[in-house]
Amino acid sequence: MTGTVVVVGSANVDLVVDAPRPPRAGETILGGRLRRSPGGKGANQAVGAALAGGAHTTFVGALGEDEAGDLILLSLGGAGVRTDLVARTKAATGTAFITVSPDGENAIVVAPGANERVRIGEVEAARIAAADVVLAQLEIPLAVVRAAAAARKPGALLVLNAAPSRELPGDFWAALDVLVVNEHEAADLGGTEELLERVPAVVVTLGGDGCLVAERGQEPVTVPGIRVDTVDTTGAGDTFCGVLAAGLAQGRSLAEAARVACVAGALAVTRPGAQAAVPTAEEVAAFAAGEKVR
Repeated sequence: MTGTVVVVGSANVDLVVDAPRPPRAGETILGGRLRRSPGGKGANQAVGAALAGGAHTTFVGALGEDEAGDLILLSLGGAGVRTDLVARTKAATGTAFITVSPDGENAIVVAPGANERVRIGEVEAARIAAADVVLAQLEIPLAVVRAAAAARKPGALLVLNAAPSRELPGDFWAALDVLVVNEHEAADLGGTEELLERVPAVVVTLGGDGCLVAERGQEPVTVPGIRVDTVDTTGAGDTFCGVLAAGLAQGRSLAEAARVACVAGALAVTRPGAQAAVPTAEEVAAFAAGEKVR
């Protein structure tokens, strides 16, 4: 492992049901089997950074004192993520309710639970101050993301995956180095050109079509997608974010880190689940080289 990443974010237990399509308002539909697995944007991204990205990774988050929290800790540890700064609280572990349609697309509702109790104290700030890259999302209180940004060492990058989409306060933008959004989130925040006036670099993920890398003062770079048989898109974007952060921590350019992240994300959609679908760094390298990966 090389490079150091601290992921500050959410952790959820995912309750996933296969469905012919997402239900419309007021509608009940019959689904298929129910799956229960570790998830949450922050925890997923930490697994992506450590397992697929090969970076030294710490996860800062909060879990309930329940079996769901135990499940998530086991998954994080198994992927090589350092979990000593994960708090256990009286609140229930966050839960995500997910439907997955036959084409692999998903719809998600999250009950935050313990994620609302993530905090940055002295110990967490010290770990953040030792990181090359800090990665955060918006499934936790914005005040926590602000505190993580303030704890960085000079030269360390703050990468924000602005999901779920929300309006960000004007004074917050100056803390960001790289913003990662999908097409819908980019539109919600004003579009790529307007975003580049607020943040030095923007990565717009395009699903199976790859991503767009836009850096202030440079020509945008389109990273093509990789055609695969999609099984489940849950967590694929998180895998992308984790590997992107790992690549930046390891000294790759933003465009090169995005290329590797696209490979990892493509592999992730060929498998069911979120953290369970994250490939290893060796699998990512083999797939990038054109080798077949199971």
